[in-house]
Amino acid sequence: MFEPERIHYLNRNSACHRDYVLYWMGASQRTICNHALEYAAYQANLLNKPIVVYFGLTPDFPEANLRHYDFMLKGLAEVDAELKRRGIKFVLQLTSPEIGATILAKNACMVITDMGYLAIQRKWRKYTAQKIDCPLIQVESDVIVPVGIVSNKREYAARTIRPKILKHLDQFMKPLISIDLKKDSTKLAFDGLDLTDIDNIIDKLKIDKAVKPSEYFLPGQMQAQKLLDEFVSDKLINYDTDRNDPSIDGLSNMSPYLHFGQISPLDIAMKVKQHQSESADAYLEELIIRRELSMNFTHFTDNYDKYSCLPGWAKATLQSHKKDKRQYVYTLEQLENAKTHDDCWNAAQNQMLTTGKMHGYMRMYWGKKIIEWTNAPQTAFKFMLYLNNKYEIDGRDSNGFCGVAWCFGNHDRPWTPRSIFGTIRYMNEKGLQRKFDTAKYIEKIYTLEKKDHK
Repeated sequence: MFEPERIHYLNRNSACHRDYVLYWMGASQRTICNHALEYAAYQANLLNKPIVVYFGLTPDFPEANLRHYDFMLKGLAEVDAELKRRGIKFVLQLTSPEIGATILAKNACMVITDMGYLAIQRKWRKYTAQKIDCPLIQVESDVIVPVGIVSNKREYAARTIRPKILKHLDQFMKPLISIDLKKDSTKLAFDGLDLTDIDNIIDKLKIDKAVKPSEYFLPGQMQAQKLLDEFVSDKLINYDTDRNDPSIDGLSNMSPYLHFGQISPLDIAMKVKQHQSESADAYLEELIIRRELSMNFTHFTDNYDKYSCLPGWAKATLQSHKKDKRQYVYTLEQLENAKTHDDCWNAAQNQMLTTGKMHGYMRMYWGKKIIEWTNAPQTAFKFMLYLNNKYEIDGRDSNGFCGVAWCFGNHDRPWTPRSIFGTIRYMNEKGLQRKFDTAKYIEKIYTLEKKDHK
Protein backbone atom coordinates (compact mmCIF):
# COMPACT_ATOMS: atom_id res chain seq x y z
CA MET A 1 0.00 0.00 0.00
CA PHE A 2 2.83 2.40 0.84
CA GLU A 3 5.93 2.52 -1.33
CA PRO A 4 8.82 1.95 1.09
CA GLU A 5 10.86 4.58 -0.78
CA ARG A 6 8.50 7.26 0.57
CA ILE A 7 9.25 6.30 4.17
CA HIS A 8 12.36 7.51 6.01
CA TYR A 9 13.27 6.68 9.62
CA LEU A 10 14.90 9.81 11.05
CA ASN A 11 16.10 8.09 14.23
CA ARG A 12 16.63 4.54 15.48
CA ASN A 13 14.14 4.53 18.36
CA SER A 14 11.59 1.77 18.94
CA ALA A 15 7.85 2.32 19.25
CA CYS A 16 6.63 3.05 22.79
CA HIS A 17 3.51 1.81 24.61
CA ARG A 18 1.77 5.16 25.00
CA ASP A 19 -1.47 7.01 24.28
CA TYR A 20 -1.54 7.80 20.56
CA VAL A 21 0.26 7.97 17.25
CA LEU A 22 1.23 11.56 16.55
CA TYR A 23 1.12 12.92 13.02
CA TRP A 24 3.15 16.12 12.97
CA MET A 25 1.65 17.89 9.97
CA GLY A 26 3.82 20.42 8.19
CA ALA A 27 4.12 20.49 4.42
CA SER A 28 1.07 18.32 3.62
CA GLN A 29 -1.80 20.42 4.95
CA ARG A 30 -4.65 18.26 3.70
CA THR A 31 -6.71 15.16 4.41
CA ILE A 32 -7.06 14.06 0.76
CA CYS A 33 -4.26 11.96 -0.80
CA ASN A 34 -1.85 12.48 2.10
CA HIS A 35 0.58 9.57 2.42
CA ALA A 36 1.84 10.74 5.83
CA LEU A 37 -1.69 10.89 7.28
CA GLU A 38 -2.65 7.49 5.89
CA TYR A 39 0.61 5.94 7.08
CA ALA A 40 -0.14 7.32 10.55
CA ALA A 41 -3.61 5.75 10.32
CA TYR A 42 -2.08 2.43 9.28
CA GLN A 43 0.36 2.45 12.21
CA ALA A 44 -2.34 3.54 14.66
CA ASN A 45 -4.55 0.60 13.67
CA LEU A 46 -1.64 -1.83 14.02
CA LEU A 47 -1.03 -0.51 17.54
CA ASN A 48 -4.75 -0.22 18.31
CA LYS A 49 -4.26 3.47 19.16
CA PRO A 50 -5.90 6.72 18.01
CA ILE A 51 -4.18 9.40 15.93
CA VAL A 52 -3.55 12.95 17.05
CA VAL A 53 -2.61 15.45 14.33
CA TYR A 54 -0.44 18.38 15.45
CA PHE A 55 0.49 21.55 13.60
CA GLY A 56 3.00 24.00 15.09
CA LEU A 57 2.24 27.57 14.07
CA THR A 58 5.54 29.38 14.17
CA PRO A 59 4.74 33.02 14.97
CA ASP A 60 7.39 34.47 12.67
CA PHE A 61 8.15 32.14 9.72
CA PRO A 62 10.84 33.85 7.60
CA GLU A 63 9.27 36.41 5.23
CA ALA A 64 5.71 35.17 5.78
CA ASN A 65 3.03 37.84 6.26
CA LEU A 66 -0.72 38.23 6.67
CA ARG A 67 -1.41 37.12 3.08
CA HIS A 68 0.35 33.82 3.69
CA TYR A 69 -0.89 33.14 7.23
CA ASP A 70 -4.51 33.94 6.34
CA PHE A 71 -4.43 31.51 3.41
CA MET A 72 -2.81 28.80 5.52
CA LEU A 73 -5.02 29.17 8.60
CA LYS A 74 -8.24 29.07 6.61
CA GLY A 75 -6.98 25.92 4.94
CA LEU A 76 -6.14 24.42 8.33
CA ALA A 77 -9.63 25.21 9.62
CA GLU A 78 -10.94 23.00 6.83
CA VAL A 79 -8.41 20.30 7.72
CA ASP A 80 -9.62 20.46 11.34
CA ALA A 81 -13.22 19.90 10.27
CA GLU A 82 -12.35 17.04 7.90
CA LEU A 83 -10.18 15.29 10.50
CA LYS A 84 -12.98 15.54 13.03
CA ARG A 85 -15.25 13.69 10.61
CA ARG A 86 -12.71 10.86 10.57
CA GLY A 87 -12.51 10.78 14.36
CA ILE A 88 -9.11 12.49 14.57
CA LYS A 89 -8.13 15.25 16.99
CA PHE A 90 -6.37 18.24 15.45
CA VAL A 91 -4.12 20.31 17.71
CA LEU A 92 -2.90 23.72 16.53
CA GLN A 93 -0.37 25.36 18.84
CA LEU A 94 1.38 28.70 18.68
CA THR A 95 4.92 27.42 18.98
CA SER A 96 7.84 26.60 16.77
CA PRO A 97 6.87 23.26 15.18
CA GLU A 98 9.80 21.21 16.42
CA ILE A 99 9.25 22.33 20.03
CA GLY A 100 5.58 21.37 20.07
CA ALA A 101 6.27 18.05 18.35
CA THR A 102 8.95 17.21 20.91
CA ILE A 103 6.59 17.91 23.81
CA LEU A 104 3.63 15.97 22.36
CA ALA A 105 5.94 13.06 21.50
CA LYS A 106 6.31 12.34 25.25
CA ASN A 107 2.90 10.65 25.15
CA ALA A 108 3.21 9.22 21.62
CA CYS A 109 3.98 5.67 20.52
CA MET A 110 5.67 7.15 17.47
CA VAL A 111 5.71 10.38 15.47
CA ILE A 112 4.93 10.45 11.76
CA THR A 113 5.73 13.59 9.78
CA ASP A 114 5.67 14.71 6.16
CA MET A 115 8.68 15.98 4.24
CA GLY A 116 9.73 19.55 3.52
CA TYR A 117 12.53 20.53 1.17
CA LEU A 118 13.68 23.82 2.70
CA ALA A 119 16.54 24.18 5.17
CA ILE A 120 14.30 25.32 8.02
CA GLN A 121 12.05 22.27 7.60
CA ARG A 122 15.01 19.91 7.62
CA LYS A 123 16.35 21.68 10.71
CA TRP A 124 13.06 21.19 12.58
CA ARG A 125 12.93 17.47 11.80
CA LYS A 126 16.57 16.91 12.71
CA TYR A 127 16.06 18.62 16.07
CA THR A 128 12.99 16.54 16.90
CA ALA A 129 14.58 13.27 15.79
CA GLN A 130 17.40 13.85 18.27
CA LYS A 131 15.20 15.00 21.17
CA ILE A 132 12.42 12.39 21.29
CA ASP A 133 12.66 8.81 22.58
CA CYS A 134 10.19 7.27 20.12
CA PRO A 135 10.51 6.86 16.35
CA LEU A 136 10.28 9.87 14.02
CA ILE A 137 9.20 8.59 10.61
CA GLN A 138 9.08 10.91 7.62
CA VAL A 139 6.67 10.08 4.79
CA GLU A 140 7.20 11.91 1.51
CA SER A 141 3.88 13.03 0.02
CA ASP A 142 4.43 16.32 -1.82
CA VAL A 143 6.28 14.95 -4.84
CA ILE A 144 5.30 12.01 -7.00
CA VAL A 145 8.74 10.39 -7.15
CA PRO A 146 10.74 10.75 -3.89
CA VAL A 147 13.72 13.06 -4.32
CA GLY A 148 16.24 10.55 -3.03
CA ILE A 149 15.11 7.89 -5.50
CA VAL A 150 15.44 10.27 -8.44
CA SER A 151 18.98 11.46 -7.73
CA ASN A 152 21.64 11.76 -5.05
CA LYS A 153 22.90 15.16 -6.25
CA ARG A 154 21.83 18.55 -7.56
CA GLU A 155 20.71 18.07 -11.14
CA TYR A 156 21.99 20.36 -13.87
CA ALA A 157 18.74 20.88 -15.78
CA ALA A 158 15.33 19.46 -16.66
CA ARG A 159 16.93 17.38 -19.40
CA THR A 160 19.16 15.58 -16.89
CA ILE A 161 16.46 14.89 -14.30
CA ARG A 162 13.67 13.98 -16.75
CA PRO A 163 14.83 10.43 -17.60
CA LYS A 164 15.55 9.76 -13.91
CA ILE A 165 12.00 10.70 -12.92
CA LEU A 166 10.36 8.93 -15.86
CA LYS A 167 12.25 5.74 -15.00
CA HIS A 168 10.31 5.51 -11.70
CA LEU A 169 7.07 7.31 -12.54
CA ASP A 170 4.81 4.28 -13.07
CA GLN A 171 5.93 2.85 -9.73
CA PHE A 172 4.70 5.90 -7.82
CA MET A 173 1.69 6.96 -9.90
CA LYS A 174 -0.72 4.89 -7.82
CA PRO A 175 -3.93 5.93 -6.04
CA LEU A 176 -3.86 6.26 -2.27
CA ILE A 177 -6.68 4.66 -0.28
CA SER A 178 -8.08 6.34 2.83
CA ILE A 179 -7.90 4.09 5.90
CA ASP A 180 -10.75 3.65 8.39
CA LEU A 181 -9.58 4.14 11.96
CA LYS A 182 -10.26 1.76 14.84
CA LYS A 183 -9.93 4.42 17.55
CA ASP A 184 -11.43 7.90 17.91
CA SER A 185 -9.26 10.69 19.38
CA THR A 186 -11.63 13.66 19.17
CA LYS A 187 -12.43 13.58 22.90
CA LEU A 188 -8.79 13.82 23.96
CA ALA A 189 -7.92 17.11 25.64
CA PHE A 190 -5.00 19.29 24.49
CA ASP A 191 -4.08 22.94 24.78
CA GLY A 192 -4.46 24.53 21.38
CA LEU A 193 -5.72 27.43 19.30
CA ASP A 194 -9.33 27.80 18.22
CA LEU A 195 -9.58 27.76 14.42
CA THR A 196 -13.11 29.16 14.53
CA ASP A 197 -11.52 32.51 15.49
CA ILE A 198 -8.75 33.05 12.95
CA ASP A 199 -8.63 36.81 13.56
CA ASN A 200 -7.71 36.17 17.17
CA ILE A 201 -4.92 33.80 16.11
CA ILE A 202 -3.55 36.35 13.65
CA ASP A 203 -3.53 39.01 16.38
CA LYS A 204 -1.04 36.83 18.27
CA LEU A 205 1.43 36.60 15.37
CA LYS A 206 4.51 38.78 14.96
CA ILE A 207 4.06 39.29 11.23
CA ASP A 208 3.77 42.02 8.61
CA LYS A 209 0.05 42.73 8.34
CA ALA A 210 0.31 45.32 5.56
CA VAL A 211 0.11 42.74 2.75
CA LYS A 212 -3.59 41.94 2.70
CA PRO A 213 -5.05 38.50 1.96
CA SER A 214 -5.90 37.76 -1.65
CA GLU A 215 -9.54 37.98 -2.68
CA TYR A 216 -8.79 36.12 -5.91
CA PHE A 217 -7.62 32.78 -4.52
CA LEU A 218 -9.82 31.22 -1.87
CA PRO A 219 -7.88 28.82 0.38
CA GLY A 220 -8.46 25.21 1.29
CA GLN A 221 -8.39 21.72 -0.14
CA MET A 222 -12.02 21.84 -1.28
CA GLN A 223 -11.38 24.98 -3.33
CA ALA A 224 -8.25 23.35 -4.73
CA GLN A 225 -10.27 20.32 -5.81
CA LYS A 226 -12.92 22.57 -7.36
CA LEU A 227 -10.34 24.53 -9.37
CA LEU A 228 -8.67 21.30 -10.47
CA ASP A 229 -11.95 19.84 -11.71
CA GLU A 230 -12.70 23.06 -13.62
CA PHE A 231 -9.23 23.06 -15.16
CA VAL A 232 -9.44 19.45 -16.28
CA SER A 233 -12.93 19.81 -17.75
CA ASP A 234 -12.65 23.31 -19.29
CA LYS A 235 -9.03 24.40 -19.77
CA LEU A 236 -6.78 21.37 -20.08
CA ILE A 237 -7.70 20.75 -23.72
CA ASN A 238 -6.09 24.07 -24.73
CA TYR A 239 -3.34 24.20 -22.10
CA ASP A 240 -0.50 23.61 -24.55
CA THR A 241 -1.39 26.74 -26.53
CA ASP A 242 -2.90 28.89 -23.77
CA ARG A 243 -0.38 28.48 -20.95
CA ASN A 244 1.98 31.25 -22.15
CA ASP A 245 -0.79 33.80 -22.74
CA PRO A 246 -1.35 35.86 -19.56
CA SER A 247 -4.15 37.84 -21.22
CA ILE A 248 -6.46 34.82 -20.84
CA ASP A 249 -7.25 32.46 -17.98
CA GLY A 250 -5.66 29.26 -19.21
CA LEU A 251 -3.76 28.00 -16.14
CA SER A 252 -4.74 25.54 -13.43
CA ASN A 253 -3.85 27.97 -10.60
CA MET A 254 -2.70 25.06 -8.49
CA SER A 255 0.55 26.65 -7.26
CA PRO A 256 -0.87 28.39 -4.14
CA TYR A 257 -2.49 25.13 -3.08
CA LEU A 258 0.57 23.02 -3.84
CA HIS A 259 2.68 25.49 -1.85
CA PHE A 260 0.65 24.92 1.32
CA GLY A 261 0.11 21.22 0.64
CA GLN A 262 -3.63 21.78 0.29
CA ILE A 263 -3.63 19.50 -2.74
CA SER A 264 -1.45 16.54 -3.67
CA PRO A 265 0.60 16.57 -6.89
CA LEU A 266 -0.27 12.88 -7.21
CA ASP A 267 -3.98 13.68 -7.09
CA ILE A 268 -3.53 16.32 -9.81
CA ALA A 269 -1.39 14.07 -12.00
CA MET A 270 -3.78 11.12 -11.79
CA LYS A 271 -6.71 13.27 -12.95
CA VAL A 272 -4.77 15.01 -15.73
CA LYS A 273 -3.27 11.76 -17.01
CA GLN A 274 -6.74 10.40 -17.78
CA HIS A 275 -6.96 12.95 -20.62
CA GLN A 276 -4.22 11.77 -22.96
CA SER A 277 -3.22 14.67 -25.21
CA GLU A 278 -0.35 17.02 -25.97
CA SER A 279 -1.84 19.47 -23.48
CA ALA A 280 -1.94 16.84 -20.73
CA ASP A 281 1.68 15.92 -21.49
CA ALA A 282 2.69 19.60 -21.36
CA TYR A 283 0.97 20.05 -18.01
CA LEU A 284 2.53 16.92 -16.51
CA GLU A 285 5.96 18.15 -17.65
CA GLU A 286 5.43 21.29 -15.56
CA LEU A 287 3.83 19.53 -12.58
CA ILE A 288 6.27 16.63 -12.34
CA ILE A 289 9.56 17.29 -14.14
CA ARG A 290 9.90 21.05 -13.59
CA ARG A 291 8.38 21.12 -10.12
CA GLU A 292 10.37 18.16 -8.84
CA LEU A 293 13.53 19.64 -10.33
CA SER A 294 12.95 22.54 -7.94
CA MET A 295 12.68 20.14 -4.98
CA ASN A 296 15.94 18.56 -6.08
CA PHE A 297 17.49 22.04 -6.20
CA THR A 298 16.57 23.08 -2.64
CA HIS A 299 17.16 19.60 -1.21
CA PHE A 300 20.73 19.38 -2.52
CA THR A 301 21.68 23.09 -2.41
CA ASP A 302 22.29 24.58 1.04
CA ASN A 303 22.56 28.15 -0.27
CA TYR A 304 19.51 28.00 -2.58
CA ASP A 305 18.34 31.43 -1.34
CA LYS A 306 21.64 33.20 -2.03
CA TYR A 307 23.31 34.52 -5.16
CA SER A 308 26.20 32.14 -4.51
CA CYS A 309 23.94 29.20 -5.44
CA LEU A 310 24.21 30.04 -9.13
CA PRO A 311 26.36 27.92 -11.48
CA GLY A 312 29.90 29.19 -12.01
CA TRP A 313 29.45 30.09 -15.67
CA ALA A 314 26.41 32.27 -14.84
CA LYS A 315 28.17 34.18 -12.07
CA ALA A 316 31.23 34.67 -14.25
CA THR A 317 29.33 36.09 -17.22
CA LEU A 318 27.19 38.36 -15.07
CA GLN A 319 30.27 39.61 -13.23
CA SER A 320 32.05 40.40 -16.49
CA HIS A 321 29.13 42.62 -17.52
CA LYS A 322 28.46 44.13 -14.10
CA LYS A 323 29.71 47.58 -15.18
CA ASP A 324 27.78 47.68 -18.46
CA LYS A 325 25.68 50.80 -18.88
CA ARG A 326 22.01 50.43 -17.90
CA GLN A 327 19.45 52.61 -19.67
CA TYR A 328 17.18 52.40 -16.62
CA VAL A 329 18.04 51.78 -12.96
CA TYR A 330 15.26 51.47 -10.39
CA THR A 331 15.21 51.36 -6.62
CA LEU A 332 13.48 48.57 -4.72
CA GLU A 333 10.71 50.99 -3.79
CA GLN A 334 10.09 51.90 -7.44
CA LEU A 335 9.97 48.25 -8.44
CA GLU A 336 7.74 47.29 -5.53
CA ASN A 337 5.25 50.01 -6.43
CA ALA A 338 5.33 49.19 -10.16
CA LYS A 339 6.78 52.59 -11.08
CA THR A 340 8.85 51.73 -14.16
CA HIS A 341 8.69 52.87 -17.80
CA ASP A 342 7.52 49.39 -18.89
CA ASP A 343 3.71 49.04 -18.80
CA CYS A 344 3.83 45.27 -19.27
CA TRP A 345 6.27 44.82 -16.39
CA ASN A 346 4.17 47.14 -14.21
CA ALA A 347 1.10 45.05 -15.01
CA ALA A 348 2.91 41.88 -13.92
CA GLN A 349 4.02 43.49 -10.66
CA ASN A 350 0.51 44.81 -10.03
CA GLN A 351 -0.97 41.39 -10.74
CA MET A 352 1.22 40.01 -7.97
CA LEU A 353 0.42 42.87 -5.58
CA THR A 354 -3.31 42.63 -6.20
CA THR A 355 -4.01 38.91 -6.56
CA GLY A 356 -1.04 37.19 -4.91
CA LYS A 357 -0.11 35.29 -8.07
CA MET A 358 1.70 36.52 -11.17
CA HIS A 359 1.22 34.57 -14.39
CA GLY A 360 4.05 32.07 -14.81
CA TYR A 361 5.24 33.37 -18.17
CA MET A 362 5.31 36.94 -16.88
CA ARG A 363 7.38 35.87 -13.87
CA MET A 364 10.22 35.04 -16.25
CA TYR A 365 10.04 38.40 -18.00
CA TRP A 366 9.59 40.19 -14.66
CA GLY A 367 12.78 38.61 -13.30
CA LYS A 368 14.86 39.26 -16.41
CA LYS A 369 13.98 42.95 -16.35
CA ILE A 370 15.00 43.29 -12.69
CA ILE A 371 18.45 42.04 -13.71
CA GLU A 372 18.53 44.66 -16.44
CA TRP A 373 17.34 47.52 -14.21
CA THR A 374 19.64 47.14 -11.20
CA ASN A 375 23.31 48.07 -10.84
CA ALA A 376 24.51 44.60 -9.85
CA PRO A 377 23.23 41.04 -10.32
CA GLN A 378 23.61 40.39 -6.59
CA THR A 379 21.23 43.28 -5.91
CA ALA A 380 18.80 41.99 -8.53
CA PHE A 381 18.79 38.57 -6.86
CA LYS A 382 17.95 40.09 -3.47
CA PHE A 383 15.24 42.33 -4.91
CA MET A 384 13.65 39.47 -6.80
CA LEU A 385 13.53 37.13 -3.83
CA TYR A 386 12.20 39.87 -1.57
CA LEU A 387 9.33 40.76 -3.90
CA ASN A 388 8.46 37.18 -4.81
CA ASN A 389 8.47 35.99 -1.22
CA LYS A 390 6.54 38.98 0.08
CA TYR A 391 3.64 39.06 -2.37
CA GLU A 392 3.27 35.63 -3.98
CA ILE A 393 0.99 33.26 -2.09
CA ASP A 394 3.29 30.51 -3.34
CA GLY A 395 6.49 32.39 -2.49
CA ARG A 396 9.11 31.04 -0.08
CA ASP A 397 9.10 27.51 -1.48
CA SER A 398 11.26 25.36 -3.75
CA ASN A 399 9.50 26.56 -6.91
CA GLY A 400 10.01 30.19 -5.94
CA PHE A 401 13.71 29.86 -5.10
CA CYS A 402 14.28 27.79 -8.22
CA GLY A 403 12.37 30.26 -10.41
CA VAL A 404 14.46 33.18 -9.21
CA ALA A 405 17.70 31.26 -9.76
CA TRP A 406 16.54 30.30 -13.27
CA CYS A 407 16.36 33.97 -14.24
CA PHE A 408 20.12 34.11 -13.52
CA GLY A 409 20.99 31.01 -15.57
CA ASN A 410 20.40 28.14 -13.16
CA HIS A 411 18.98 25.04 -14.92
CA ASP A 412 19.60 26.83 -18.23
CA ARG A 413 22.46 27.08 -20.74
CA PRO A 414 24.58 29.91 -22.15
CA TRP A 415 22.99 31.94 -24.95
CA THR A 416 24.23 34.55 -27.42
CA PRO A 417 26.31 37.19 -25.54
CA ARG A 418 24.80 40.63 -25.00
CA SER A 419 25.23 43.67 -22.79
CA ILE A 420 24.43 43.33 -19.04
CA PHE A 421 23.34 39.68 -19.34
CA GLY A 422 26.45 38.22 -20.90
CA THR A 423 25.39 34.74 -21.97
CA ILE A 424 22.37 34.58 -19.62
CA ARG A 425 19.07 34.14 -21.47
CA TYR A 426 17.49 37.49 -22.39
CA MET A 427 13.83 38.48 -22.74
CA ASN A 428 12.31 41.69 -24.11
CA GLU A 429 8.89 43.22 -24.69
CA LYS A 430 8.94 42.44 -28.41
CA GLY A 431 9.17 38.78 -27.48
CA LEU A 432 6.05 39.16 -25.36
CA GLN A 433 4.21 40.84 -28.21
CA ARG A 434 4.95 37.89 -30.46
CA LYS A 435 3.47 35.53 -27.85
CA PHE A 436 0.27 37.32 -26.85
CA ASP A 437 -1.76 40.54 -26.88
CA THR A 438 0.17 42.65 -24.36
CA ALA A 439 -2.35 45.50 -24.48
CA LYS A 440 -5.12 43.09 -23.53
CA TYR A 441 -3.05 41.82 -20.59
CA ILE A 442 -2.26 45.35 -19.37
CA GLU A 443 -5.95 46.30 -19.57
CA LYS A 444 -6.93 43.12 -17.71
CA ILE A 445 -4.65 43.95 -14.78
CA TYR A 446 -5.66 47.61 -14.80
CA THR A 447 -9.28 46.51 -14.39
CA LEU A 448 -8.31 44.31 -11.44
CA GLU A 449 -6.48 47.22 -9.82
CA LYS A 450 -9.46 49.54 -10.16
CA LYS A 451 -11.72 46.93 -8.62
CA ASP A 452 -9.25 46.36 -5.78
CA HIS A 453 -9.05 50.07 -4.96
CA LYS A 454 -12.79 50.63 -4.76
